[in-house]
Amino acid sequence: MKKEETGKQWSGVVMLKMATDNVTAPAKCCGESEEGDVSKPRLEQPFVIGSLESPAGRIPLVSSSLCFRDRLGTFRARWGIGRMHYAVAPGLYGIGEPDEESPVMVTANYKMSFDSLRKELKGRSAWVLVLDTKGINVWCAAGKGTFGMEELVRRIETSRLKTVVTHRELILPQLSAPGVAAHLVKKFSGFKSIYGPIRAADLPSFLDKGCRANPEMRVKSFTIWERFVLIPVELAGAVKGALIVAAALCLLSGFLGPSGFFTNILDQGVFASLGVLFSILAGAVFTPLLLPWLPGHAFSTKGLFMGLLGAFTMYVVKAGEMGTWAARTELLAWFFLLPSLSAYLAMNFTGASSYTSLSGVKKEMRWAVPMEVTGGIIGLVLWIGSLVARLPAKA
Repeated sequence: MKKEETGKQWSGVVMLKMATDNVTAPAKCCGESEEGDVSKPRLEQPFVIGSLESPAGRIPLVSSSLCFRDRLGTFRARWGIGRMHYAVAPGLYGIGEPDEESPVMVTANYKMSFDSLRKELKGRSAWVLVLDTKGINVWCAAGKGTFGMEELVRRIETSRLKTVVTHRELILPQLSAPGVAAHLVKKFSGFKSIYGPIRAADLPSFLDKGCRANPEMRVKSFTIWERFVLIPVELAGAVKGALIVAAALCLLSGFLGPSGFFTNILDQGVFASLGVLFSILAGAVFTPLLLPWLPGHAFSTKGLFMGLLGAFTMYVVKAGEMGTWAARTELLAWFFLLPSLSAYLAMNFTGASSYTSLSGVKKEMRWAVPMEVTGGIIGLVLWIGSLVARLPAKA
């Protein structure tokens, strides 16, 4: 079907109606809606700036520019604030002035994935088919099965994509490949799956080359910046647990120490809290940042190494107070506690790394978790023993 032959089916006009059908106003940042916005009854999402009439009905048009609200949402999600609800409504969207020959991009309904895609399509016209991945990013959703063949075929049908475009091609993220059986998508929907580059930033070049990827586009990097942006969410989760642990250690030191409650906390509780802080820094910050240069292959081994460095740092802090067996026992406790906690926290990055596989992670957990639990128990017993050893002997 030629483009001019389908002209009668299309309105031919992109409707950016921001207030009423008769009044056109400048689009607000991210398409913030006024009362009566034609896109609001359909999706009520702030990044929708208008709509386009098509044979499948009115399709929302989204902005390809990210505004403060988008960047704030990304920042909050990076720190684990509302992360599990950071999603967009699934369905078909348009960017620019798409027509029946425009390419169709497929992505997850995790807002950060959606934003990464649309900002790279600035100045272009395309359709974006958003799958319902339960707010999970493409890579994880492919592994969990929510970015899969069944959802893709279902979304093609519910969006009436066949009436919107004349071609039968979909451009999918390469990282979705583990969850999508391309031959079954073709069988049940008639659409051919073309795997795009790993990074959304390479999409413009990929499209300009006729949907062909060079070898660099097929390689998943894990640069220091890519590791750095993963730290906040792990750090936020670790701090919540660390506050509880630190408070418990302070209370134990207060009740079991040789002096008054608050004096004991200042003498032993503060140092214990410092140990917990060092554990977090070692496992959730320095391990991912220094990942390629740390010894060992397993993440737990790398975290263990950083934990030992943290314990040695604590030894340097307390080096002048090693005159008693109680002080030596306390320090020895942290040579068990700190590496165990650090190794555990380091393992949280296995799911976000290009270094690991599912079978490798399961294998590591079978030996690493018992080691971490055992080390933690030994360290805790030694630490409590150091408090008891400080108690004055009974007459």
